[in-house]
Amino acid sequence: MADVPREPGVYVWFFDEIPPGVPTDGCYENEHGTALYVGIATVKRTLRSRLRNHFRGNASGSTLRLTLGCHLDLPLRQVGSRLTFGDHEPVVSTWLAEHGRVACVARPDPEPLELELLRSGRFPLNIKDNPHPYAKSVSELRAAVRSAARAAGASA
Repeated sequence: MADVPREPGVYVWFFDEIPPGVPTDGCYENEHGTALYVGIATVKRTLRSRLRNHFRGNASGSTLRLTLGCHLDLPLRQVGSRLTFGDHEPVVSTWLAEHGRVACVARPDPEPLELELLRSGRFPLNIKDNPHPYAKSVSELRAAVRSAARAAGASA
């Protein structure tokens, strides 16, 4: 992480193993794997802090972690107002470390590049502004898992 800029920018996650059920038709591929997710870092949350959050954060602070945990069928639970995979958060961290590679580019105005990449329709794990046909399935999966966690938390 030391070489990741403390600047705004865009990052793309590549995976050498595809999470269960994720389609890869039309995705970018290179020697690092298949590109499944694109994200943005702003002045407030720089590339370094944003990527650190994905690697070591929790389901509430990283939509990528939430999505991966849902695809890995990890139990989500509600703790106070936050949703977390709890003791299973390290499973997401380990999976990301073993199978994920991230490429980033620092840009003072990252939004246009992120939008351009998303509109290409090649990133199945993104939801917002994403025309990829799997985006709706990701949204529904995350909503169902969140709803179940909230219902379980309310009955506890």
